Amino acid sequence: MKYAFIERDLVGEFPLAVICRVLSVTQAGYHAWLKRPASAMNVARDALAELIKRVFAAFKGKYGAPRIYRELCRQHGYTGSYERVRVLMRALGLKAKAGRKYKVTTDSAHTLPIAPNLLGQDFTQTHASAPNQVWLSDITYLWTKEGWVFVACMLDLFTREIVGWAIDSHMRKSLVHDALKMAEFRNGFSEKRGVNGLIFHSDKGSQYAAHDTRNHLQKMGYRQSMSGKGNCFDNAPMESFWHSLKVEETHGRGFETREEARRCVFGYIEGFYNTTRMHSSLNWQSPREFRRAFELTRWDANAATTAPFATIKNDIIFDRKPSPQGEDMAESMSANQRDRLWSMSAEMPPEQAPRISL
Repeated sequence: MKYAFIERDLVGEFPLAVICRVLSVTQAGYHAWLKRPASAMNVARDALAELIKRVFAAFKGKYGAPRIYRELCRQHGYTGSYERVRVLMRALGLKAKAGRKYKVTTDSAHTLPIAPNLLGQDFTQTHASAPNQVWLSDITYLWTKEGWVFVACMLDLFTREIVGWAIDSHMRKSLVHDALKMAEFRNGFSEKRGVNGLIFHSDKGSQYAAHDTRNHLQKMGYRQSMSGKGNCFDNAPMESFWHSLKVEETHGRGFETREEARRCVFGYIEGFYNTTRMHSSLNWQSPREFRRAFELTRWDANAATTAPFATIKNDIIFDRKPSPQGEDMAESMSANQRDRLWSMSAEMPPEQAPRISL
C-alpha cells in the first residue's frame, strides 16, 4: 500500500530518496514493486474506478453513490457490492452536487379564499395509488442576465413525473394556467372529460387562490388542496423536484438570456428527469419507466382506466433513450425546432399551446 501511495500521490512532488526515508521503505523495494505485474484484484478495482468516473462524468455530477451503483448494475452489468462503489467514489473524490436552503417563492399574503390541506403531508398510496389522482404544483425562479425567469410545474404524485410546466418572465396566474393546460392535454383531460376528483395541491400563493384558477379547477372536477403558510414539508415531493433541478442542473450556471434558461429547463425535464433520472421512491426507475410498467400491468389485468392515447403521445415524442446530458438535446436544436417540439409534446393547437415567449 505504501508503494501505491508513493506512485499515486508523491512521485514528482518530492525526491524519491526523501519519500522512501520518511515512509521507512527502500528505493530498491519501490522499483521492484513497479516491475511486479498488477494483481487481478487491482486490475478489477482500477477498471471499476475508471467506469465509475465515466458514469459520474456522463451524468455531470448529478448522481451520488446510490444512483451510480444502480446505474452500474442496470447498464454495465456490475454485480459487486454498493459499499465497494461508495468507497471508490470517496477515494476518487467524486461527490454529488450539494443543495441549498429552501426559500418561499409565491405570495400568500392575500385575502383570497384558501382551500383545506387534503394531503396532510401524507404522500403515500393513501391518496395516490395510480397516475392522475394527485398533482402537486409550485413556482420557482432562476436568475439570468436579462432578469428573473419563473417556472411553474405540475408533478404527478404517483409517478413523480412532471406532467406539465411553463416558463415566463413573470409569475402571474397565467403561468400556472399554462402549465396546467399542458398537464391536462397530455393526459387527455378536457371540459368533456373531467379529472374526476383529482387532487390539485399547491401552496397558498395568489396564483392558486385566484378566482380564475379556482373556477377552472371546479369546472374540471378537481379537489383543490393547499399547504400551510411557508411550510415546505406540506409539498415535499414538489420541493424535492426543485432541489433536483437546481442542484443537478442550474446551480453554478450563469444564464446569459432567458432563452438559455428555458432551454436548460426543457432539457432537464424532458430529456433527463422524466425519462432517465432514477427515483428511490419508484424502485430506482425513472418516472416514465415507472408509469409505463404500471400501465402495462393494468392492461394485463384488463383494468386500464387512464388515457392510453395521452401516454402514447408522450412516449412517441419524449421516450426515446436520452443522453444523460438532457440539455444537449435542446442545445442541438434551433429555436424554431425547440418551440415546435414543445408544442408537439402535447400536440395542442397553436392557440391552445402554453405560452413560452420570454
